Amino acid sequence: MKLWFLTGSQGLYGEDTLRQVAGQSREIAGRLGEALPFEVEWRPVLTDAVAIRRVCLEANADDDCGGLIAWMHTFSPAKMWIAGLDALRKPLLHLHTQANVELPWSSIDMDFMNLNQAAHGDREFGHIQARLGVPRKTVAGHVGDPAVAARVAAWARAAAGRAELTSLRLARFGDNMRDVAVTEGDKVEAQLRFGVSVNTYGVNDLVEAVDAASDADVGALVKEYEDLYRVAPELRADGGRHGSLRYAARIELGLRAFLETGGFRAFTTNFEDLGGLRQLPGLAVQRLMADGHGFGGEGDWKTSVLLRTLKAMSAGLPGGTSFMEDYTYHLTPGEELILGAHMLEVCPSIAEGTPSCEIHPLGIGDREDPVRLVFDARPGPAVVVGLADMGDRFRLVANEIDVVVPPEPLPRLPVARAVWRPRPDLRTSAESWLTAGAPHHTVLSAAVGTEELTDLADMLGVELLVIDAETTSRRFARELRWNQAYYRLAQGF
Repeated sequence: MKLWFLTGSQGLYGEDTLRQVAGQSREIAGRLGEALPFEVEWRPVLTDAVAIRRVCLEANADDDCGGLIAWMHTFSPAKMWIAGLDALRKPLLHLHTQANVELPWSSIDMDFMNLNQAAHGDREFGHIQARLGVPRKTVAGHVGDPAVAARVAAWARAAAGRAELTSLRLARFGDNMRDVAVTEGDKVEAQLRFGVSVNTYGVNDLVEAVDAASDADVGALVKEYEDLYRVAPELRADGGRHGSLRYAARIELGLRAFLETGGFRAFTTNFEDLGGLRQLPGLAVQRLMADGHGFGGEGDWKTSVLLRTLKAMSAGLPGGTSFMEDYTYHLTPGEELILGAHMLEVCPSIAEGTPSCEIHPLGIGDREDPVRLVFDARPGPAVVVGLADMGDRFRLVANEIDVVVPPEPLPRLPVARAVWRPRPDLRTSAESWLTAGAPHHTVLSAAVGTEELTDLADMLGVELLVIDAETTSRRFARELRWNQAYYRLAQGF
């Protein structure tokens, strides 16, 4: 993905000034490119409405362009921008900056003032964006300031998530869990709003790919498991259950082949619909998530979409991102915690230390005991995010949390898990989450945070509710009522 850097000016200043504008704007774009995780492509200085509209249409048509960064170096009369901004369909960031950090007080003259006019040139640009209702993020400050670069980077990562959604293909193996409400949703509206294509495939289509995996490839993958993880003795070559590990490897090979052949970067499974599979996919799902695939259990395609989006946004960042589910509470007063897990499918990108590869019974699914990776999540700040279909709109709900070391070992819980303290506290967090109608399946990320999620929601035109250290149940309920009114009215605009 590339980000285009646009600079606004006008022909009034003459060629000499415009050459200086071009040189300084190239320098600003270059400094941004060094600070951001994506390439920044400088575009020629824009001085008239025709060129502005053309570059906006070109951006719309270029799949490699993830968004535009615009800066009014001098004064660029904003009526020139109306047609271009009205046509623009890519994310926009308004960077309010200038070439110099300090003013050269003793030498300032009118030539300097004519060249460095962003202080009021960007105000003109800000007015027309507000007048047209253009969705955008505004960042003020010098590009050399790390805080400015960090805010632009958050927007850029959100733009990468949006770009991922526009071409995302998701495979559902079977339907969603019977009688469950929150894993349902409008797939046509999701494709219209986000761009993602969600389609269902028979589980036995996957079984054919699993059965087609060669013994040589299975052996090589088992060797990889033994090199990467602490493999339980019974699963090793001389162990009594080595065949189960080989079958888990066969599932991974078949699942990877199916997804790669179809161009799918996200998928779902359902323990109620396993067809000819001998195990519920556990290890395979965990490793595919670690490689960046989206996943949702019980046919939860919305959480799978959300996971893949956050994986794309967090590429190259430490911390990890995983499918998650709030499972049970520790309610000792003053020490309240949430224990999150799933049956098997938690991504090892959030693991503390080396996961162990184990096999244990599973009380649902009516299949052989499945192989899985077992670990505790790495302590530190994170966020859990859920995506719900509210009937008239999609709603994102995010809770800022702190992952902690479990207060005691969990020797009889052979699944991957995370323990966290929600902000501001468990009671307020839970009451707010329930009041919002947010889902029980979530994405836990220690790589991206509230700012990236806010930027993504703005780009998608999707509601976002944040539960953080400042949240109170009363204020949160009021925000829900305000949002309800806003989104109902907005449908008529």
